[in-house]
Amino acid sequence: RAGSLAFEKIPVDASSKMPDDHMDSIEPFDYAQLRPFSTAYLPGYLADKYDVTIDDSRDRADTRCRETLAQALRDTVTGYGACVTEREDIALRRGKVHYALLPVWMLSTKWRGQDFLFAMNGQTGKLVGDLPTDRGRFWGMFAAIAAPLTVALTAILQFLL
Repeated sequence: RAGSLAFEKIPVDASSKMPDDHMDSIEPFDYAQLRPFSTAYLPGYLADKYDVTIDDSRDRADTRCRETLAQALRDTVTGYGACVTEREDIALRRGKVHYALLPVWMLSTKWRGQDFLFAMNGQTGKLVGDLPTDRGRFWGMFAAIAAPLTVALTAILQFLL
């Protein structure tokens, strides 16, 4: 297969404190709403300054482009049970790197000694994070649903047989 794909404004998290998978999960952002930075946006808010270098950011953007292009090409293969890539030859033309402060709301909380981090896209409201779970309550709900369901299915099967 051969193909080409154009990418513009690839967001790459420039903060080492923010997990990349969280940032990837709350995309997309509407870049038409971007405005020049002003410190007037920040009073009353906590904001982190970028601490990832331009080279590291560029490398991550390149990786995202390569993976997206390879997956897009694999998705064009139909009628087979599996698609195995034997060789990739992906050439990238790099653009400029621009830092931007995107509207991301962060919530960090601790529950039963474990830290939980949530991120929300301030434009779309899309939220990502791992919810704390109460194992006792989970298994209680499972039993409350499974027991009556098992009794009902057993009764139906005995009636049919």
